[in-house]
Amino acid sequence: MAREIKHTVCNRDCPDACGLVATIEDGRVVKLAGDPEHPVTRGFICYRTGRFPERQHDPNRILRPQLRRRGRFEPVSWDEALAFVASALLRIRTESGPAAILHYRSGGTLGMMGAVVERFFELFGPVSVKRGDICSGAGDAAQATDFGEEDSHDLFDLRNSRAILLWGKNAAVSNIHLLPVLREAKAKGARVLLIDPVVQKTVGHADALIRPRPGGDFHLAMAAARLLFDRGAVDPAAAEYCDGFPEFRALVHRHDAAAWARGAGVSEAEAALVAGALADRPCSIQVGWGMGRRANGSAIVRALDALGAISGNLGIPGGGVSFYFKRRGAFDLGFLEQRRARTLCEPLLGREILEARDPAIRAVWIQAGNPVAQLPESAVVARALETRELVVVVDSHWTDTARRAHVVLPTVTMLESDDLLGAYGHHWIGTAVPVVPPPEEVLSDLEIAQRLAAVLDAQAGPGTAPIAPRIAGSARDWKRRMLARVEPHGVTLEALDRRPVRNPLAPTVLFADRRFPTGTGRMNLVRDLPSEPPEEPGFPLWLFSNSTERAQSSQWAGPEPEVLPALCHPDAAPGFADGGLAWLESAIGRMRVRLRFDARQRPDLVVVPKGGSFDRGTCANALVRARLTDAGEGAAYLDCRVRLVRIALEDGEVAGETAR
Repeated sequence: MAREIKHTVCNRDCPDACGLVATIEDGRVVKLAGDPEHPVTRGFICYRTGRFPERQHDPNRILRPQLRRRGRFEPVSWDEALAFVASALLRIRTESGPAAILHYRSGGTLGMMGAVVERFFELFGPVSVKRGDICSGAGDAAQATDFGEEDSHDLFDLRNSRAILLWGKNAAVSNIHLLPVLREAKAKGARVLLIDPVVQKTVGHADALIRPRPGGDFHLAMAAARLLFDRGAVDPAAAEYCDGFPEFRALVHRHDAAAWARGAGVSEAEAALVAGALADRPCSIQVGWGMGRRANGSAIVRALDALGAISGNLGIPGGGVSFYFKRRGAFDLGFLEQRRARTLCEPLLGREILEARDPAIRAVWIQAGNPVAQLPESAVVARALETRELVVVVDSHWTDTARRAHVVLPTVTMLESDDLLGAYGHHWIGTAVPVVPPPEEVLSDLEIAQRLAAVLDAQAGPGTAPIAPRIAGSARDWKRRMLARVEPHGVTLEALDRRPVRNPLAPTVLFADRRFPTGTGRMNLVRDLPSEPPEEPGFPLWLFSNSTERAQSSQWAGPEPEVLPALCHPDAAPGFADGGLAWLESAIGRMRVRLRFDARQRPDLVVVPKGGSFDRGTCANALVRARLTDAGEGAAYLDCRVRLVRIALEDGEVAGETAR
């Protein structure tokens, strides 16, 4: 039996970008493990990625281009598929202009080769693209406003912290390689506080848990800030390096600490724990991504930025407010011109496609994403795609989105990828290489764009500037081009082939001189109280659709459950039984769930897994209205209110009694 060991890097939407060791027997990947030589991965990986060989060898994987004819998909050759797509794209561009074509790229792969596909659509158009960010838009905008920059201290700088606030961060599920660093920090005496409305898996790694009401994080931050002012624990120099200091102080002094704490749904003593940790410098604030997915999400992150500033925890080892690591920071993407015919807001994408005029959106190209399942108001997104003239989906597997396409083009998996990777949970960069070759008729996203460009050039005829020569080159050629910024520092493709390398352009301590790349060179403090989401009478519970150990967005490791579990406090479901079925219902939709009681949870919320399938009725986003965050055009996923409704098992209809 032929046995090989090969190394690559995980490219899925996760902060860790793990180094992987693949065991191959007779051409099949039989095991995936973490690379023990990777300084962050340290030889272990998540359950989801460990089970990826099952997805790699899924018998239902898409292995040939698929063309919809008379309502059914039929396998066709690449020549036929690309000729069909090219003809339709050229016709639509001629009749309506390139703005009638939408290129949608999400985070199904975080590899940098996607930027070359973006370049293709710039050259063909420029076409319409998305703006905003469903996951991190609010937090991105917050830190750009406050600091003029969005990056983090080195991951291992946490070893210098005396206190660590995990604010809305479920590291044990969504950032597992943070856990060893937390343990090392605790071994040196650091205290770890977990702040989250949900009792989640990371609680076992924290010294204390504080559970604010859903969306109450801004109030908790103000309570902690008021205590810092009252105790004289504010950095005396903060007014010198912070713009808006008097206005922020006035905002904090609108209420005393006890009133702010009541607004947050916590005790003043709990707010004092937060203030005490901040005053015990150095303190690092590790900001989770879920908080930003609220109507006041950007204001919440800005409040945490302000806490880091006024407590004197900016620019010092062991401090900082970490929301995001600049994963593209090492790479040269100067070949992108950022030319856009039109932008559509990602969280409102279904609605914006349907309402687009002058011109209407006639064609949509989708890669690295499953927007029907991933975006709010799944039914609207589905309807938007179902009513377009041409939908092309590039994917390796059938999804809710692929089933609504006219053409599905098979692409490589993570284990067949040839790409460059940064991370948004640390500063190491790496190169993904194919550990097994793709099936014979499967192409990478780069190869698909290059072959389509050649067909378009041929169909367009003379007199049209050719596209294919301007995106030509192998994946390794493009890797070398993108490494131009760090190559002078010794980060060559050959070096990355041997092992991941820390981005030499990334600081160890951010803003060490307390100078910020803002207009004034000073940090910008939040000054206004955000608005609260409107009440929804009859819908008493907040819906949390959270990441799980077994699902990577809408990709499940192992069988997807036929009915999603719904975790809640028994008092959230009076008259219902633990393990029983119920409708989970919002103002716009409902889905069947199986109740799981947990008396540790707050009685005003219910937790279901993120992702799922719209077509199978297991997608929480079918319940979530498409609403924007206060800045950054993020999706306010977590402002969804729901109720539990009985199911009459004999006919599946609502019996009429609602849990309130």
